[in-house]
Amino acid sequence: MWVTVLQRTAILAASLIIASVVVFAVLAVLPGDPARVALGVNATEEAVVRLREQFGLDRPLVVQYADWAGGLLRGDLGTSYVSKSPVGPQVADRLQVTGILVLASMLVALVVALPAGVVMAVRHRRLSGLLLSAVSQVGVAVPAFLAGILLITVFAVRLRWLPANGWTPPAADPVMFLEQLTLPALSLGLVQGAVLTRYVRSAILDVLHEDYLRTARAKGLTAGRALVRHGLRNAAVPVVTVLGLQLATLLIGAVVVERVFVVPGLGSLLLDGVADRDLLVVRDVVMVLVVAVLLVNFLVDLLYVAIDPRLRRAR
Repeated sequence: MWVTVLQRTAILAASLIIASVVVFAVLAVLPGDPARVALGVNATEEAVVRLREQFGLDRPLVVQYADWAGGLLRGDLGTSYVSKSPVGPQVADRLQVTGILVLASMLVALVVALPAGVVMAVRHRRLSGLLLSAVSQVGVAVPAFLAGILLITVFAVRLRWLPANGWTPPAADPVMFLEQLTLPALSLGLVQGAVLTRYVRSAILDVLHEDYLRTARAKGLTAGRALVRHGLRNAAVPVVTVLGLQLATLLIGAVVVERVFVVPGLGSLLLDGVADRDLLVVRDVVMVLVVAVLLVNFLVDLLYVAIDPRLRRAR
């Protein structure tokens, strides 16, 4: 078990180093001068040179990368080229908003996918199972931003049950917070729930044909009890794999959905940084998203071993 943890930790560290180099290199070769963008088109060359020196943009790229990576390790994300304010507090505040949205969306996806996937598998030859399968296929084909627009049209514009956009911190007004969280969480969660439903159905169908489940039923257990006691844990291994991938998808999908619902999360900060050509903000936000995705994959790898004892013995 500990050997597995050490191996996965080493892979995580190597992946983080490679990702940081790629993120820095891609943004470093983009055309344009952040100092000139920050000062405006009417800035003098002397002012641009002074600001480049202040930002450290006149130094070799290797030195710039070392300073940036060292700041990340210390928790110092630098100072914005445009607003001249520290990037770290901005990213921390926006990360909380995105984290709440992603967790709420994943909860919606699980609430939808787990019972629907089980019903689709158990009743796959009946009308109810076929109808659920058709609905999930439609959900897979709908992008999250389109689902958000449809939800706004129905529940905010026509029915006026929920606000169309905005964000209120939960401590300030819990009721308004839940109302404003509902539509963006549904737009992300329902789409990902449709995808997850297909994998839950496939995993349960595979388990239903296993010999140990037939043996459990031969010993007197009903089909439902045999599935709950012996089948769900084995079906959880492939589902956990998809769940980890979907968390990464939710993080990326939140970038667009936050824009649709005017949610001040990492996605909005990233798009604002791109619009203002604040490359340091863009670089920091992209790196935070990459770290989050790699950490999710790392935890999923460890969860495999915790769920399935056969993997512990194999390792």
